[in-house]
Amino acid sequence: LNLGISDGIAKLAVHRLLTPVLDEPHLRLLCHEGEFQPLLGELALHKLDAVLADRAAPPNPALRTTSQLLGTSAIAWYAPPLWAEAAATDFPHSLAVVPVLLPTDHAAMRARIDHWLERERIRPRIAGEFEDSALLSTFAATGMGVMPAPVSLGEHLEHTHGLVQVGTTPDVQEQFHLIYSARKVMHPLLTRLLEAGKSGTLLNQ
Repeated sequence: LNLGISDGIAKLAVHRLLTPVLDEPHLRLLCHEGEFQPLLGELALHKLDAVLADRAAPPNPALRTTSQLLGTSAIAWYAPPLWAEAAATDFPHSLAVVPVLLPTDHAAMRARIDHWLERERIRPRIAGEFEDSALLSTFAATGMGVMPAPVSLGEHLEHTHGLVQVGTTPDVQEQFHLIYSARKVMHPLLTRLLEAGKSGTLLNQ
């Protein structure tokens, strides 16, 4: 199974979304991480079976792609112990005081966060921006700042990175889409993923 993975998407979320096919005997899973548009180009050239991304594919009849939403998760904010108390006090306005780490604007979630911050009239103190979600959480864990991440991954962030949830933004959602080419014959593992995605429970495993 040859998959493209949008680089801004949370790595643990990728693993959970792919759980339905990981027990396939003799599975050979190839994951290519990259930016959204180049991955869609690879999909159009049939170099990939599908793309897992944080947004649906834009309408383009020439590419004949289809998107299915595999899951959504509200966004929460997580802080290292150094900043946890200050970030939790008067949240979300504390985000203008404590250092904040954000995904770069190539991630779909960034636009939603920026819109929310503007609506709340918060000018965040941005200490860093990262294309890669794993890098973002690594720098947060070292004490560099407070970061946003899907609520469904909160327990993992606490156990592996020592990050504490300091507030939630339920009206800001991270989305996970599986994008594939419309073909008469579907890859059987893709069919399995799409069926499993209909339950909406993959991220909570």
